[in-house]
Amino acid sequence: MDKNKILIEIEIPLIEKKYDIFIPINKKIGTMKSLIETALIDITDQAYTQKKDSNFYSKETGEIYDVNKTIRDTDLKNGSRIVLI
Repeated sequence: MDKNKILIEIEIPLIEKKYDIFIPINKKIGTMKSLIETALIDITDQAYTQKKDSNFYSKETGEIYDVNKTIRDTDLKNGSRIVLI
């Protein structure tokens, strides 16, 4: 397995869906949030709409992830669960 990526579960309450995705650990949270939201718009036939004030939250702790941190500088690891609100 590629050590530069991790597998996370992302839950999107707005559309009542969960997805397992691989994300690179060298990208910033903000960059990944934008890319994931763009993909969600496409795969949900625009049922998901991108919001300027959306954030990633830890499913376990409720912590908001800082958009300026890289994935490797957070507690995210294989199997982590996050929520996009």
